[in-house]
Amino acid sequence: MYAKLQAHLQAELAQIEKAGLFKRERVITSPQNATVRVGKGQDVLNFCANNYLGLSDHPRLVEAAKLSLDSHGYGMSSVRFICGTQDLHKELERRVADYFGTEDTILYAACFDANGGVFEPLFDEQDAIISDQLNHASIIDGIRLCKAARYRYQSADMDDLERQLVAARQHRFRLVVTDAVFSMDGHIAPLDQIVELARRYDALVMIDECHSAGVVGPTGRGATEHFGLRGQVDIITGTLGKAFGGAIGGFTTGRKEIIEMLRQRSRPYLFSNSLPPAVVGAALATFDLLAESDELHTRLQANTERFRSKMQAAGFSMKPSQSAIVAVMLYDAKLSQDFAARLLELGIYVVGFFYPVVPKDQARIRVQLSAAHTFEQIDKAVEAFVKVGKRLGVLS
Repeated sequence: MYAKLQAHLQAELAQIEKAGLFKRERVITSPQNATVRVGKGQDVLNFCANNYLGLSDHPRLVEAAKLSLDSHGYGMSSVRFICGTQDLHKELERRVADYFGTEDTILYAACFDANGGVFEPLFDEQDAIISDQLNHASIIDGIRLCKAARYRYQSADMDDLERQLVAARQHRFRLVVTDAVFSMDGHIAPLDQIVELARRYDALVMIDECHSAGVVGPTGRGATEHFGLRGQVDIITGTLGKAFGGAIGGFTTGRKEIIEMLRQRSRPYLFSNSLPPAVVGAALATFDLLAESDELHTRLQANTERFRSKMQAAGFSMKPSQSAIVAVMLYDAKLSQDFAARLLELGIYVVGFFYPVVPKDQARIRVQLSAAHTFEQIDKAVEAFVKVGKRLGVLS
């Protein structure tokens, strides 16, 4: 029975590999950090993880996870509304709401689930979702599960957003949804203008803070803090898997009635096991750390500025960014792969991105800075970029 499907899959996989789009995973044999061990014991500087605050191997998080294992066990073996809600879950939901200045929070297994489970319980065929063209795949998939009418605007183009809001005026409820920081370019959505337009046209606003929480804003509390809009955005989704420790878990935080309806009807919440106590305990330790000091966020900002300024001085083309993501533009897909491979030989671990992950002829290496990096490591990375850039003809 499998033979025909097997032949089809083999042909498809061969085509993916021929096109240079085959994804291979490098095995890491160390904890996640600024330096990791890959392959057969090669230690490399890691500039491609979402470990923005350097917390993935922080001893306080590791200890908190161990203590939570001892006090609350390994797993819940249940969904939240049956037998899967612990005091730890409720406390983490409260801490997330406090962090973002919102009314309530609901936890998910991942932000993909949060985005997948937010639209369908709240909106139907009477309503409209107006989505940024570059939104994350999880937002796109979540919208597909909803019966609301779909509108799309050119990324961060407020004139086009206004046109879509005008076109959607006949619908009962209208929701504008955008990534706060776009993961491939690193730029921040103009949330202040989005909120202004939404108010003018009586629309709701939702943002995904996955790449902005812990990173942007005066104290790293995301795009709402960056634009002075704390508590003024209706729905925020985010992850515990990036700046907040790098494990797993997502959340939706916002207006209390919205969160309560998600508890009643959001399918990824209702039909997925609760987050393990160790993950929740470590996440609580993260918010303790962030409440005590802004040191990690300040260090991240300094590291990002150092890398960006040195790369600009070297002559590299880069996307404008106010986040910890720096897109070094190479434009050619094969060049991006060759460049990343040469960098790895020099002990710098990065990944080249090309179509269909980014638009055609917009291939790049996405560099992600961390508070765990030292200035010495950043300078070493820039030196390697310059060396490879000259070798491959990117720099003169």
